[in-house]
Amino acid sequence: MKKIYFLALLFVHFHILSAQITTPKEHFSFAIGEDYHLANFTQTEAYFKKLAQQSDRVIYQVIGKTEEGRDQPMLIVSSPQNLAKLSEYKSISQSLARAELSEQKAKELAKQGKSVVWIDGGLHATETVGMHQLIEIAYLLASKNDDETKNILENCIILLTHANPDGQELVSNWYMRESQPEKRSLSNLPSLYQKYAGHDNNRDFFMLNLKESQNIARQLFIEWNPQIMYNHHQTAPAGAVVAGAPYRDPFNYVFDPLVITGIESLGAAMSSRLYAENKPGYTQRGGSVFSTWYNGGLRTTTYFHNTIGLLTEIIGGPNPFEIPLVPSRLIPNSNTHYPVLPQIWHFKQSIDYSTSLNYAVLNYAAKFREELLFNIYRMGRNSIEKGSQDSWSLSPSKVAVVEKAIENLKVQDEKLKNQRSNPIQALDSLLKDSKYRDPRAYIISAQQDNPATTIKFLNALSANGIRIEQAKESFAFDGKKYPAQSYLIRTNQAFRPHILDMFEAQDHPNDFEYAGGPPIPPYDAAGWTLAYMMHINFDRAFDDVKGNFTMLPYGEPLKINTAALGTEKYVVLANKDNESFRVVNALLKQKVKVYRNEAGGFIFPNNIQVKELLAKSGLSTTGVNNLPNDSKLIKSLRIGLWDTYGGSMPSGWTRFILEQYGYDFTLVFAPELDKGDLNKKYDVIILPSNALIRTFSSSLPANLPANYISQWGNMTMNTTLPQLEKFIKNGGHLIAIGNSSKIAEDLKLNVVNHLVDTDNKPLKREVYYTPGSVLTASLDNNSKSGKGYPSEIDFYFSNNNVYKIQDSTLKPLMWFSSEKVLKSGWSWGEKYLKDGVIGFEKSIEKGKLTVFTSDITFRGQTHGTFKLLFNNLY
Repeated sequence: MKKIYFLALLFVHFHILSAQITTPKEHFSFAIGEDYHLANFTQTEAYFKKLAQQSDRVIYQVIGKTEEGRDQPMLIVSSPQNLAKLSEYKSISQSLARAELSEQKAKELAKQGKSVVWIDGGLHATETVGMHQLIEIAYLLASKNDDETKNILENCIILLTHANPDGQELVSNWYMRESQPEKRSLSNLPSLYQKYAGHDNNRDFFMLNLKESQNIARQLFIEWNPQIMYNHHQTAPAGAVVAGAPYRDPFNYVFDPLVITGIESLGAAMSSRLYAENKPGYTQRGGSVFSTWYNGGLRTTTYFHNTIGLLTEIIGGPNPFEIPLVPSRLIPNSNTHYPVLPQIWHFKQSIDYSTSLNYAVLNYAAKFREELLFNIYRMGRNSIEKGSQDSWSLSPSKVAVVEKAIENLKVQDEKLKNQRSNPIQALDSLLKDSKYRDPRAYIISAQQDNPATTIKFLNALSANGIRIEQAKESFAFDGKKYPAQSYLIRTNQAFRPHILDMFEAQDHPNDFEYAGGPPIPPYDAAGWTLAYMMHINFDRAFDDVKGNFTMLPYGEPLKINTAALGTEKYVVLANKDNESFRVVNALLKQKVKVYRNEAGGFIFPNNIQVKELLAKSGLSTTGVNNLPNDSKLIKSLRIGLWDTYGGSMPSGWTRFILEQYGYDFTLVFAPELDKGDLNKKYDVIILPSNALIRTFSSSLPANLPANYISQWGNMTMNTTLPQLEKFIKNGGHLIAIGNSSKIAEDLKLNVVNHLVDTDNKPLKREVYYTPGSVLTASLDNNSKSGKGYPSEIDFYFSNNNVYKIQDSTLKPLMWFSSEKVLKSGWSWGEKYLKDGVIGFEKSIEKGKLTVFTSDITFRGQTHGTFKLLFNNLY
């Protein structure tokens, strides 16, 4: 009788608890998934706080500020008993992810711990399903009392994270501004839904430029180290409802195999859940473009940290639409087991699918809690063991060594006639050759030409949970001496895959639709080695490094070592580090006279202002008592940066960089350019990548708010181009970057496509193809643009224009001088790049055009090529 009474009380308790939770409809005045309705961030933030007040299953936490100054929230959801011991479970998750404990201890902790599962929403704010499913799942987990939900809450700690508050506020307010629901549209959004990066906010997770990325990375790689993370996106390929795990090849060769099998297992759980609920249209593997090769995405960076990262791309939105008929998708296969038929699709259906997928992931995490916790330890331990001994990674270029050895053995056997070699000898040519070993550590000397940029690189590693050590005293390794304060990054740590990925070349395979067919584009980039893109000087250590080192705290920014100033009258500051430009811009704003010498260095008076600035910069200087004869007084230029209505990601990243380094500038839109008289306002105009001259301007939308009319329109051949040409001829400097380099063709300069066949036709993709990769080029370091550089540099290149110059008045700045220019990534037919020009300048009457065909400011990651722009801004 007592048991029945207790159960009755328990039922009443849960019934009351559920009744106390405000439903989304009660809070927002519409149900989540109701057609023609979106919630903005202000409303969502209030609802999340309300859930935390009303439910003992929910903790509301602010993980940092956004770029626009809003709080970025994360809900921690679990049973009340688990939340009471949250710090203990967090410590277990951290310890298992770091894997610096015995296997026996790891098994004990795996039994004690709870699965930590990350679910986010809203990263790409126009993908409205993602944010709204987060609201719905938060409510369901806070209010439902079924056995499955209670089991999930008992065995899991769920991190529901808002990935982009600024974007939700912008997008939802823009959509809901129309009073008549049927007129509501996401079209013509006036600006980027992340202040600088827009869609590229999902390409920032190894660099961590953006505040939102930094906040998220701290939770993922420092604080919580979840075993599973689920990143919601849209949209699916035509004829499908949702694209998800497992993903197509190739996967990155540095991953632990348990990452891949984990993705496959969870993918099976997700698709099976949908099928059991009669929800068709899930596609996987070759059914979509998504792979696991790239680092830098919110999902993909987690793979390099032994977390099972999940991505779904789902259809839907507040406006109903029709799933199109795609006959090829109607045949069940291993990509799409259960095809969906064409039909009218509603927002609520997408929310329901997302909820089912969330529950599939959480149910898996609850069922396999102990296995997930131990496996993240096992992956980390595998990395530690590999980094503690001689190990050889396998990739296409390494396998090519074996293939070459096989051919040599065949030739040898042919000569000796009766002898047959053991094929294992071919494998030994790789696995017993010390020159092909993976490094045990990377050493970065304290003596650097670019110390501030080096610290930025190290901070990107640290924020990604990488252990960095610093030498307390000088040490020697492999015949080289390193000063005290030098840095050591050992690979015997759990996140070894990320370390290798940041220092070593990505070796993308040759990937074609069929033999002799066109290349299959990689999902995003093929190569991105950050140490190369930032021009970091480092040494590889293939044996254990001995010395007196101290371990720096995980995730804490490294401090720049201050440099002493002399007592001479003037300070001479080289321009080898980007930081020198920040110092100069600060001095110019303080009205300090700054001079520049022929080598590109800066000279300025040695005073209190200078001492304070330089102390914070970490830059080394020399001193002189008299101005050198080659010194010329410089001044800040009036900079115009092209942008467009709706925002441009390349322009946004350039804006971010200019702000970071202290440049004043003005955004300039096509209507202003069309008015002409540009020399009265600007000395230099920057056309970032994608600032293309069009043949005609788009028509003005009828419902565009008046304050945006001055931004609407394209640059055109008939109107804008003549004004830009006049700007140059009257003394202006036009800088064209990336695809905007086509303006050289528009201005009828004597440049032609270098990548052509013998019939002067553009090379087909089957012959030449270089997706985003790091290449090496020659540079004129005597030019203004090249000051502070060596004669050869690494840079990011992505199928950019490559020119042949046919006019001696055009001065080459960057060019390919070899048939072997690939440093990291993939270049099919790279030999065709030889002698192609990718940077040049031309004086046109009183002014100048400077062109760089690659995006030298790409995503705020290519620090090594920032100076190519900065050198031209005085």
